[in-house]
Amino acid sequence: MLVKTFGSAVFGIDATTITIEVDVTKGIKFMLVGLPDNAVKESQQRIESALRLNGFKWPKYKIIINMAPADIRKEGSAYDLPLAAGILAASQQVNPEKLNKYVLMGELSLDGTLQPIKGALPIAINARAENFEGFILPKQNAREAAVVDKLKVYGVENISEVIGFLNNELDLEEVIIDTRAEFYTQINNNPLDFSDVKGQENVKRALEIAAAGSHNIILIGPPGSGKTMLAKRIPTILPPFTLKEALETTKIHSVAGKIDKETSLMTQRPFRSPHHTISDVALVGGGNYPQPGEISLAHNGVLFLDELPEFKRTVLEVMRQPLEDRNITISRAKFSVEYPANFMLVASMNPCPCGYYNHPTKDCVCAPGIVQKYLNKISGPLLDRIDIHLEVVPVPFKKLSEMGSYESSETVRERVLKARKIQEERFKEHKGIYANAQMNSKLSRKYVILDETSNELIRNAMDKIGLSARAYDRILKVARTIADLEGEQNVLSHHLSEAIHYRSLDRENWGG
Repeated sequence: MLVKTFGSAVFGIDATTITIEVDVTKGIKFMLVGLPDNAVKESQQRIESALRLNGFKWPKYKIIINMAPADIRKEGSAYDLPLAAGILAASQQVNPEKLNKYVLMGELSLDGTLQPIKGALPIAINARAENFEGFILPKQNAREAAVVDKLKVYGVENISEVIGFLNNELDLEEVIIDTRAEFYTQINNNPLDFSDVKGQENVKRALEIAAAGSHNIILIGPPGSGKTMLAKRIPTILPPFTLKEALETTKIHSVAGKIDKETSLMTQRPFRSPHHTISDVALVGGGNYPQPGEISLAHNGVLFLDELPEFKRTVLEVMRQPLEDRNITISRAKFSVEYPANFMLVASMNPCPCGYYNHPTKDCVCAPGIVQKYLNKISGPLLDRIDIHLEVVPVPFKKLSEMGSYESSETVRERVLKARKIQEERFKEHKGIYANAQMNSKLSRKYVILDETSNELIRNAMDKIGLSARAYDRILKVARTIADLEGEQNVLSHHLSEAIHYRSLDRENWGG
């Protein structure tokens, strides 16, 4: 008897329906075709044990299974459930009537318990798009899939529940999530706040500008000056997620298996802080079976690279293209996948190996030339792609011991939101651009018109500091953001002067 069940394969952050055709006929052989990987081929042993321990029989006949389309590689153990359901239906142990209405996914333990899967959200989105009535999957992933409306989502713990449901012997409880209500109640739930940081007003100002225009920023200063503390609070001043951004970000984390069973939809912008020993592939994504890397997991959020010069140079250089294009393409001989990577880069570093170059009270013990050599670990092209370079100095004891209150993240965020609304209106006709940092050279010259004083100012700065053409563009973008924060229509000379100040750590004038 020939029976069809339906699963799904995830490529990039999108899913494709897989039709599993099972034919049980005379003979004794088991054949699984359709480009399955080893994890799929090993499913026979898991399914056989799960069926036996739950009171069902493995058919003593020839079993032929085809996973179509046959030219797409099927990866992972999540196909156990649809394969098991197909075998039981083809051997007339399960009623096949409901099989064409549902997508089934789940890894089976030997006792029939279902283990969680990756990519539940994109699979659910694809199931709804292809007009399936419902999606049956492990209970741990049910809340994640239930974000998708107009699709019945059933979370199950054991294969016996699925079989009972297919045979009309058991009613499964539908998982229902009020996506909007849950999203808006959790959207501002962040324990960190800018008011925790004492002093560092100039750094807070720079971070506000960076958040308002989605600019990349590097903080350079001695140990204990507050670089990491400030960086961790950047998501609290970024605009809250829109529902669309939350869904897009959740899809990426779902594919990577980073969504826990209590989470349905991500409500906080991601803050990713990989260790400096990270590999190229872990940062940008890839592998034999491509997975999103840290730059994609930071999509719509912040990627924080602490102690930037300690990262391998090859790791940092692979970021250059994603910083410009805001996506990353992983290419293999037979296929390629694309992951979004629209993140805000925040980096920090010590000014020298000992950490005390330019320190107000402590002496640097590094040998001559070591400071420049340390900075040379970061290539000029990468530094050029960072809009704001800022020196962070330690907070004096007097400031640390003050008991006064400081400006909260909510107050700063209100100013950031006003600036972002101005940019949203400005770029409404330019698809894919929503912030000043994303402007190309043509748009920079259109929206940043300098008067004679400002032109002379930036000309002198370029001659004195030796800035590149890319740095010139970055200065214009930052100046545009500063003007937006002040509600000014035109970029004035003091906006430009402040933006030039934020390039003060360029290679030509730092470290002698």
